[in-house]
Amino acid sequence: MSPVARILVVDDKQSFCFMLKSYLVDDGYQVVCAASAAEALVELERAPFDLILSDLIMPEMDGVALLRQVRSRHPQLPFVLATANGSVDSAVTAMREGADDYLLKPINREELLLVVERLLKHASLQANYDLMLDSDRKKFSFQTIISRAPSMGKVLAAAQQVAASPRTCVALYGESGVGKEVLARAIHIASGKNMPSFVALNCAAIPETLLESELFGHVKGAFTGADRERDGKCSRAQGGTLFLDEIGDMPLSLQPKLLRLLEERVYEKVGSDQPVPADFRVVVATHRNLEQCCDQGTFRRDLYHRLNVFPITIPPLRERREDIPQLADQFLNILREHQGKVLPGLSQAALDHLLAYDWPGNVRELRNLIEYATIVTNGELIQPEHLRLQQHVLPNLEDSINGLSSITFTFSVEEFSLDAVNRQVMEWALAQCNNNKSSAARLLKASRKLFY
Repeated sequence: MSPVARILVVDDKQSFCFMLKSYLVDDGYQVVCAASAAEALVELERAPFDLILSDLIMPEMDGVALLRQVRSRHPQLPFVLATANGSVDSAVTAMREGADDYLLKPINREELLLVVERLLKHASLQANYDLMLDSDRKKFSFQTIISRAPSMGKVLAAAQQVAASPRTCVALYGESGVGKEVLARAIHIASGKNMPSFVALNCAAIPETLLESELFGHVKGAFTGADRERDGKCSRAQGGTLFLDEIGDMPLSLQPKLLRLLEERVYEKVGSDQPVPADFRVVVATHRNLEQCCDQGTFRRDLYHRLNVFPITIPPLRERREDIPQLADQFLNILREHQGKVLPGLSQAALDHLLAYDWPGNVRELRNLIEYATIVTNGELIQPEHLRLQQHVLPNLEDSINGLSSITFTFSVEEFSLDAVNRQVMEWALAQCNNNKSSAARLLKASRKLFY
């Protein structure tokens, strides 16, 4: 059951206050009356309110002056001004000063209740939206992206730099699952507190015939089945960020229209010739090599250059294995909260398997494997058999050891030393294990720390 809304009615005429109070109480609201603006400010300090309804003309401090005071302390609190003066000037002044609506005396009961209901509903939606934005800021900020790898450090530094330019186009490259959308959201969040919408569209997931309408929207009658006008992703992204995932799969027929959007900052709905301003940042992502796509004729070179204003390439997980333990811990913490069960963590053997794996699915695959492991365990440490990785671990150490006798090391007299021999043996082991330090350490029966 939702709490009853509290409304503060402000008017120097007691009879008017009582009349409004009776209207509102009969409709289920809690009402407090104040005979002056000063008294209203005292009531606001005592307890919170969901809406204020104030007379415009009052002695000492009028309704507009009260509105200014309220806005400085409670910028989101709905405020309605009532006046006996039905002039356009008074209404314009009220709205310009930040009033959410105004009512003309004598006040009609039905009109009053409709205005109050609409403003309270809007305030509730705004509060929920603000909570969602706060949740997104905590979930997708740069602070939540964990990495110790120098290569990822450079990526995050570049992303934070471009976040300060909220209209610069950003192109994110990397294999599937490396976290391109996560980085795009972090750039969006860091672009400014007032950046509202992050709107994502996967260009590979929507049929070519529907993609243009999904992106730009359409007017009624634009094509068979268009029985009403519809906004597209561009309209919903206004003031925020439009994220186009798998941009390398965008059909050639649609690419000139995206190029026009980027060049002229306008777009048109399907079936319309009216240009609409494009007031949003564009971030694109792809696992493809767009230069090769241009050479193959599947992607426009002029569009590629326009998209590639600020390119960022995210390295695959196998090239930053030092991030695996922290990422696994982060996913475990998230899953502890979601599943509400005891999850002690990873055994050393399980961690060794994770470190030795090739990660074709990258960070997304790691999260999925950790989630699977937490479901099949019951309060014990996660072991290798819980990870479904036995058939994928790198490499076959027996074959590598059997080949050791055929390795030849060459040194000059000046170079020869025990350190030089050790270094070449370690380099050989790393080469055998695809540069995986854990596997190379097991191959040489040595400590993993040796390779750092």
